[in-house]
Amino acid sequence: MDQVDRILAQWHQERPDLDVAPMGMFGRFGRLRSILSVELDKVFAAHGLNGASFDVLATLRRSGPPYALSPSSLIEWTMVTSGTMTNRLDKLEQAGLISRQKNPEDGRGFVIALTAKGHALIDAAVTDHVANQHRLTKALSADEQAQLDALLCKWLSSLK
Repeated sequence: MDQVDRILAQWHQERPDLDVAPMGMFGRFGRLRSILSVELDKVFAAHGLNGASFDVLATLRRSGPPYALSPSSLIEWTMVTSGTMTNRLDKLEQAGLISRQKNPEDGRGFVIALTAKGHALIDAAVTDHVANQHRLTKALSADEQAQLDALLCKWLSSLK
């Protein structure tokens, strides 16, 4: 029995008319999210990054050569506002991790590209990030992880 179970037991006693089963899932998701955020942030910080900067660099890296995207594509992939993206890009450019270059397909616009320094940093960071994710999920078997992933995908799809 964990703290969430004790909270649910209190609700069952005080409000037996309510089905509070989802409250248990939400409570555990919240606690899990807090713990996982701290653990993920440790790896990002070890590379001088935070979750936001990692997200931008990882998006550029996984886009494949030439590791460059338009600002609108970055916004679409990272699901942030243009103002938020501009702030992230300014900081990454100041750190020498990205550059703004003329768009070869449209001379009026520009693309955001990984610099050599940014490429090396994100490769090291994503390697450690994936190892950390494996560490954080090792309590679940491969089958359990696949099952959980499928259930979360189903649930998320139903809420869109």
